[in-house]
Amino acid sequence: MDDFPALAAPFTICCCLLAINLAAFIAFGIDKRLAEAQRKRIAESTLLTWALIGGTPGAYAARHLFRHKTRKQPFCRNLHTIAALQALAFGAVIWWFGFKS
Repeated sequence: MDDFPALAAPFTICCCLLAINLAAFIAFGIDKRLAEAQRKRIAESTLLTWALIGGTPGAYAARHLFRHKTRKQPFCRNLHTIAALQALAFGAVIWWFGFKS
């Protein structure tokens, strides 16, 4: 348990989120290239999992840059739901710690 404060340090959290977003961005880019080559693709559940664990900004950036997965309705709805839930959770954390100060 002595390592927990170091693991929860803001710099560590930011580095982890940056890595997750980069991985999500790369996964979307690879999936786009595989789609263009008509090869076996990355599962949508895998792409959504990257978003769910914190890669939503990377997923949205890749969708925009690569113009990938922008019209597929179930996927878009699921990604928007994940983003909304993350925004609510982030707001709840800010609100909670705002009252603790």
